[in-house]
Order: sequence, then C-alpha cells, then structure tokens
Amino acid sequence: MDMTPNPPAELAEPPSAPAATAQPVNIPVLPEVQLAEQKGCLYALSQPPLMFFLAFIAVLLAITGAHDLFLD
Repeated sequence: MDMTPNPPAELAEPPSAPAATAQPVNIPVLPEVQLAEQKGCLYALSQPPLMFFLAFIAVLLAITGAHDLFLD
C-alpha cells in the first residue's frame, strides 16, 4: 500500500486578478422601514389561553401532589 502523500494540485494557469476595468455597480438605497417592536417568548407567555392552560396543569399537579401527601 502506497503511504506517500498526494502531490499538490497544479493549476494549468495561475489564477487571474480581478479585472481593473470593471465598473462599480450602483445599488439603490431603499428608505429605512420602521419595523414593529419584536415580540419574544415573554410576550407569548402573557397570552390568556396559554395562561389558562398552564394554570389548569398547575392545579392538576397540586391536586395530585396533595393526594399523594395526605390521602395515601
């Protein structure tokens, strides 16, 4: 089995420099758009349906915890 490293790849011609005669491309600047304030995870937690669901789950956990502690 041959364990010698591969020789470096030789290019047929050297890479050329960017053309000096290329004209710059003018990109029109768009007016700044006022974005609405981004709303993150805490905004989602303040929604009433989610809070009702989380409260319901918390009540179920409290009831089962009290049952395990006192009624078993």
